[in-house]
This record gives sequence, C-alpha cells and structure tokens, in this order.
Amino acid sequence: MTHDHDGPHEHDLGLSHDLPALLNRRRALGLLSGAGLAAALAACGGKDSSSSITPSTTSSSPSGSSTMAAADGEIPEETGGPYPADGTNGVNVLTESGIVRSDIRSSFGDSTTTAEGVKATIDLTIINMNGSDVSPYEGAAVYLWHCNIDGHYSMYDSDIKNENYLRGVQAADADGRLTFTSIFPAAYAGRWPHIHFEVYKTAADAQKTTNKLRTSQIALPEDASKLVYATSGYERSASNLAQTSLDSDNVFSDGHSLQMATVTGNVDDGMTIKLNVAV
Repeated sequence: MTHDHDGPHEHDLGLSHDLPALLNRRRALGLLSGAGLAAALAACGGKDSSSSITPSTTSSSPSGSSTMAAADGEIPEETGGPYPADGTNGVNVLTESGIVRSDIRSSFGDSTTTAEGVKATIDLTIINMNGSDVSPYEGAAVYLWHCNIDGHYSMYDSDIKNENYLRGVQAADADGRLTFTSIFPAAYAGRWPHIHFEVYKTAADAQKTTNKLRTSQIALPEDASKLVYATSGYERSASNLAQTSLDSDNVFSDGHSLQMATVTGNVDDGMTIKLNVAV
C-alpha cells in the first residue's frame, strides 16, 4: 500500500529528525523520576494467578546500591547475528522514518501488520561507566530487535521479508531508562531465548551507526520462557527450549550473569523484562 503526500510529513523526515524530537519532548514533559516509574510499574503489575511469575534473577533500577550493583561489570560484547538490519548485513532499518518508537509490535511504512504473541514490556536502564563515575546514561540511544513467535526475523526471513516489526529505537531519559512494548520472542533451534540490542552514544550516532558503544544480547529466564511457551502459538518454542541450555548456547555459554533479565507478570496481562545495561 502506498500513501500520497503533498509534502514531507513528520514521519517522512527520517531518524535524524525523529530522535532529536523525541529527546526534546522528553525534556519538555519532565519524565517521572526513577522512583516514580518504579511505583507506576508496581501499580500496573500482573494479576496474582497460576499464570504469573515473580523475579527469578536480580535486575534493579539505577538508584543507590542498585547502580553500584550494575557497575560490577560492563555488559559483554556479542554478535549482532545474521539479521541486524543495521546496514552491516544487507538492509538498514535505521535510516527509515518510523523506526523511533516505543511500541515495536507493528510494522511501519507500507505495512501495518502486527506481530502475534504474548505482550512483553522491555524495560532497560543504561548505565554510563566512566572510570569510577557510574551514572545513568541520559541520551544514549538503543536499537533493539528480536524474532517473532515463529522464530523468524523481519526484513530477512522469506515469510516476513516485507515486514519491519519487532525493531525499534529509543533514547534514554535522565534516569537512563527506556521502554519498548513488544512480544515475548520465540526460542528457535540451537539458541536460548534472547533479545538483540545495540547502544549508541547519541541519537545522531544511531542514525549513522557510528560510535557504537556495545552490541549485546539479553538472555530470558527459563521459568518465564516456559510459562509463555505453554501458550498457543509457541508450541515449537517449547520443544526448542527443551533441547537447548545456557551452557550449550553459542552466545551465553561463556557467561550470562550480566545479560540475564528479570521477568515478571503473566501471559494474560503481559510480561515485563528488565535489565541494567552498563557500558
């Protein structure tokens, strides 16, 4: 489907326009403090039921002792894999208008297809480790992507080559925090459930894919994955997970303590995936 415009629309100006505009809006609105966000997240927590899950690993917000905990080490550098869509392996979604968004469940541009799956909120806190100075990394830009419910990647796999869903860019607020709304990714053969991301110093760097601080991956806990994979549509993931382990995974086998997320919530209201990312 094509769209006719009399002139350039805001969504047609590209990433160089989108990200600075996002940062300006955030400063103008004065986003909630870390404590306020934590309270808001607690108020919106999943219902208490047999299909809910509580944290199975530690990943706290960047305040007080939790910031120092995040400073125990920088998140490891990992491969972006064969489907990054950042220009290093074929297509480049980072130059497309619309990539800056918090809800990445639907494609943008010529398609508005929405990816199916259990809702997931991905809540990251970016920590700037500059020698002994550990602080929230305000303005750091994160490009995040992952597979769909079938274990396929938009813009690459033949069945969804014309989609660009489950990819997005966000910039960290004054507390170093950013949030994506997505689905819980599948587990495909040979890989532990995971999410890819890249961290850039600034919005402009993300647009040019220069001055990249880190390429890494988020590991998802086994108990949360099993809970999701017991739902309709994830049957193949349940089978794949049963045949995979963190020790055999080609990314996480050498250590995953700084990459293992905390996951809470339930399959009806959605899961919340949280991780501190020190760079």
